[in-house]
Amino acid sequence: MTADYLTSVKKQFEYYKLLGEKTFAQLPDEALFWQYNPESNSIAIIVKHLWGNMLSRWTDFLTTDGEKEWRQRDAEFDNDIRTRDEMLAKWEQGWSCLFVALDSLIPENWDQTVYIRNQGHSIMEAINRQLAHYPYHVGQIVFIGKMVQNEKWTSLSIPRGNSQGYNAEKFAQPKHNAHFTDEYLKPDQK
Repeated sequence: MTADYLTSVKKQFEYYKLLGEKTFAQLPDEALFWQYNPESNSIAIIVKHLWGNMLSRWTDFLTTDGEKEWRQRDAEFDNDIRTRDEMLAKWEQGWSCLFVALDSLIPENWDQTVYIRNQGHSIMEAINRQLAHYPYHVGQIVFIGKMVQNEKWTSLSIPRGNSQGYNAEKFAQPKHNAHFTDEYLKPDQK
């Protein structure tokens, strides 16, 4: 593991956090709690699950198992969040826990083994596991947002039918390295 890897994964996590937030911003409050059917999750339920997972995985990341005894995973899927503010507080608390844990990593602990459900992971494996998990759920959040907003949805990437013009504009510019810069977080970078 290297400092460049940590910088890269932080940017990836920040990007997916931003996609969720850009989705929330487009939706009326009631849409955050809408479920396609009783077996599907609302955006609020998905946020609650992410919150529970993040707190469990990243609290005392280097010293305790990532599946905490206090975690109530099944309850994460109860639809008991009532307001946008309550949902956003959980969203922020979960992401904050993740970023604090990532910021605590130093070269002296990069080779440490961490455990999730008693299974050993390198720190990089543990990070990659969550880097696959969280975008999966953020994609669900975005998809629900698109379904709810329908024609009122504002694309978070290249709008349908605009790929050729977008690419022409990008290729008309000189090559540049967007790695590890804030430019990576701009929606037009996707």
